[in-house]
Amino acid sequence: MTSNVVKAIRIEQHGGPEVLKLVDVEVPPPAANEITIRQHAVGLNFIDIYYRTGLYPHPLPHGLGFEAAGVVEAVGADVKHLKIGDRVAYGQSPIGAYAQARNVPAAQVVKLPKGVEFDDAAALMLKGLTVQYLFRQTYRLQGNETILFHAAAGGVGLIACQWAKALGVKLIGTVSSPEKAELARANGAWETIDYSRENVAERVLELTNGKKVPVVYDGVGKDTWETSLDCIEPRGLMVSFGNASGPVSGVNLATLNQKGCLYVTRPSLGLHVNTHEKLNAAAKEMFDLVLKKKIKVRIDQRYRLEDAGEAQTALASRKTTGATVLTLD
Repeated sequence: MTSNVVKAIRIEQHGGPEVLKLVDVEVPPPAANEITIRQHAVGLNFIDIYYRTGLYPHPLPHGLGFEAAGVVEAVGADVKHLKIGDRVAYGQSPIGAYAQARNVPAAQVVKLPKGVEFDDAAALMLKGLTVQYLFRQTYRLQGNETILFHAAAGGVGLIACQWAKALGVKLIGTVSSPEKAELARANGAWETIDYSRENVAERVLELTNGKKVPVVYDGVGKDTWETSLDCIEPRGLMVSFGNASGPVSGVNLATLNQKGCLYVTRPSLGLHVNTHEKLNAAAKEMFDLVLKKKIKVRIDQRYRLEDAGEAQTALASRKTTGATVLTLD
């Protein structure tokens, strides 16, 4: 395969969505351990905004995005488990998914089962694998717990609502409007709390008959940190897995003791799928639930590649529901 030129999003400085530029980039032949993917859909996530703003540092200039699906266009010499024409997806690749085509390490790619479409896979990989490690690895839910999950009507949240229901777990989800509350409940949330109208900690206490919850999953960050701690039962776990409202800072460890000898962890996807075997196992569990119709991917926003800045603006506003994808067909 010779090099080919494709459209991709690049940034040369940190800042707002205006720093995103649509440019021509060259895709060289894949290295021995890589494949070239002609991409059909790209998933958007808050982590993309963290890299754009510089919250997560990365040498400039660089692309954006970690999650996409498409067709294998070329295969490196050492790649044995994939071939040209395979339908594939990834959710934890080197940065740069906002592109028509790109090279990706083959070990970070999974085959798509028959019945899973490109848009769904692009919306599911990072978000679905995030729920997999949260529910099945970080704090392994057994099926009889009541848990609190923030931003329950977002891309990760709606998958979490459905996964929790499939496990027999009662998920209490926080939302910002009655419409989002209805959406979360329609996707399996046991109860919802509208934080714009209700006191979250007080409502959790009511819903659990004063027991609180053994674990809180919090991808919001600084705005919900204190509230999250107030919802956890003694010796329970706070799982802080995102910074949608900004990073948590100035943590006083004595507070964890005062609020009930609490535990805190700050996990991320990478170490949970850092081998191809781990990635395949996590993806299989996720896709099995999709094929059994226990999880239905909800894509409420679709944008073209050249409108990636507009897509990020909508995502950052917290007015979106479900997943957002860039379509490349």
